[in-house]
Amino acid sequence: MEHHALLDATDLLCPEPVMMLHVEMRKLPAKAILKVIATDPSTTRDIPKFCQFLGHKLIQQEQEGGCYYYWIEKKEK
Repeated sequence: MEHHALLDATDLLCPEPVMMLHVEMRKLPAKAILKVIATDPSTTRDIPKFCQFLGHKLIQQEQEGGCYYYWIEKKEK
């Protein structure tokens, strides 16, 4: 899937991936898509909750082996 920025959070444990996600989303313009790569299984719970709480759109979520992939569209202002 197409994306405008990439956050590689592999080998990081909770809460680091979500903290980094928060920082990266602030850098992006509205409607931009951020791809996140993570290896911490807790991101399957934390990232959807992050998006729901802050109003960003979780477009797609996939798992391949021990990696988790997320495509998140930044909300409009």
